[in-house]
Formats: sequence, structure tokens, C-alpha cells
Amino acid sequence: MLTSFSLLNTPSVPFCAFLTDDPEAIVNYAADGAETKYGSALVTLVEIRGGAARALGAQMAVRGDGGYCGYVSGGCTEAAVAAEAIAAISQGTDRYLRLGEGSRFLDIILPCGGGITLAIHVVKEVKPLRQILSALQKRKRIALHYSPGDQAMVAVKADEKAVTAWSDTSFIRSYKPNLRLILCGRGIEVAATQRLAIACALQVFCFDRRSRDFDETSIDQDTAFAVLFHDLDQELPLLEAALRQRAFYIGALGSKKTHARRCEALWALGYTRAQTDRIKAPIGMFGPARDANTLALSVIADVVREHSSTLLENGGTPTSLRG
Repeated sequence: MLTSFSLLNTPSVPFCAFLTDDPEAIVNYAADGAETKYGSALVTLVEIRGGAARALGAQMAVRGDGGYCGYVSGGCTEAAVAAEAIAAISQGTDRYLRLGEGSRFLDIILPCGGGITLAIHVVKEVKPLRQILSALQKRKRIALHYSPGDQAMVAVKADEKAVTAWSDTSFIRSYKPNLRLILCGRGIEVAATQRLAIACALQVFCFDRRSRDFDETSIDQDTAFAVLFHDLDQELPLLEAALRQRAFYIGALGSKKTHARRCEALWALGYTRAQTDRIKAPIGMFGPARDANTLALSVIADVVREHSSTLLENGGTPTSLRG
């Protein structure tokens, strides 16, 4: 079983290798580090007591030479966590680290006032991490199944909801591919939305009705589809493609009156009310948006909220962490 250790002084001084909270980059850093002479550890947030800056399942990767990336809090504890992970790597043994509320370390206070428990796993087997990276490159959902008692991780197929949670005495950390946004239309609204989506590190593709490069098989369960035309005739073929696929979000520009006409046109083509109910219209989190930048913000916020809603959930606390 894992045990809780105190923060230890270690020969290697922790330093932030690069700033990221991208799960794929963090897993890759841990995998690459494990194949060096220094070794690595993958740190996972497995319990939240009260408030916390990060969601359950947030991760850091730490190498034995002191380099680390990722976040398990708001940036105020990561160096101390890295020091503990370096000590774990040197001893070759996994451990838990409790910080904030309920912790013995009174000098480490989380600004949110809550408490967290971290599982520090010393990476001895790289294969599961490489399987995670391979699946994400192929845009497949996948998960890491961590068994603290065995101090081992295995890659497993993620369920449809991709929930991160405890399952009995094991912790399941699920991963989704990067959010893909397909923008259909032309003009200032598309240009503004594309700029903001790229700034938010979304994978973005833009098409209009005349494009011959559009492949509807690129629409998967981690793809959002946004139609920003001002012409129903131009948008209908593209909306039909989206409705045939598994996009988690379909949104269309226009008023409620416009959307009523849109639905009538789709019903006339044989689509059902259940299918047209998948279309968010007017598109976006808030409205009406009367300029391109506001519309872009509204669309991106709505898409990200929808994609994040089932990614990470608190699935309870195992008996081994209670107390």
C-alpha cells in the first residue's frame, strides 16, 4: 500500500521545464523522462476536500533531474510537489501527498482553503503511457487505470462518458482527444472565431459550401460543428453532414425565427425533430451577439463548456484516503 511521506530535501532542485496543462504534453513528458537515466513520476490529483484550483484527475509529470510540467493546484504548490516526486523516484516507491486542509504540512496553505491528495506514481512501465499517446493521436478515448496497492498503471478503453473517478480501490483517469472545431461559413464571423479558437489551442478547420475538401468522417464525438452562414441554402448540406455524424455540439447562426425555418427545411428533407433538436440555435453561450468578436467568444465558451461537462467528475473517495 502507499504511505504518506513528509516533504524531503533532494539532490535535484525542481524547475519548471515548460508551462502547460495539456494532458497529452504531460503524459509525453513523463513517458520520455522514464526512458532516461533520471526516471520520472506521474502525479495525479485523486482527492479534493472542499475547494480546489484544479479538477480531479489533474496531473503533473516530474523527472528525476528536477524538471516538471503540469498543474495540480494553482501554481503555488507545484515546486514542493515536484520535490516530493523526485524523492519518490530516487526511492522507486509510489506515495500519497496530502496538502492543504487535513495535511500535516501547516506551511503549505492552498489559497482556496480546501485540501487535496496527490498520488505520486513512479513510472516503471512506459507502455501504458505510450498507449495513451497513441490513442489520442488517433482521436480515440482512453484511460489510465491506477492501482495504488500494486503501484501499477494500465491503459484501458474509456467508456462513452470518459469519466475520471475512483472505482473501488483503483483510480481511473480518462482522456479525450483535443477538442476539434469545424467552422462552416465565410466572412468576419468565421475569421474572428477561428482566431480565438486557435488562441485557445483548439484544433480548427474552416469550410464553406464551395469547399471540396470537406470530409464528414472527420466529425467525431470530440468535434464541435459551428455553422456561421447567413443563408439557409448554403448551410443545409453542411448541417446534414453534421447530423449524420457524432459531433458533440452542433450550432448555427441566426435568430429563433431563422432556426424555425431551418428546422422546417430539414424536416422536409426527412430529418426528425430529435435530430434537429441537436442543433443549438441561436448559437453560443450568450446572445444576441452583434459583433464578430463577441460572437466568437460566445461560440467558443459554449463549445468548451459542453466538451468539459463530462470529462472530469469527482467519483468519491476510497477508504484508504479517508481519515
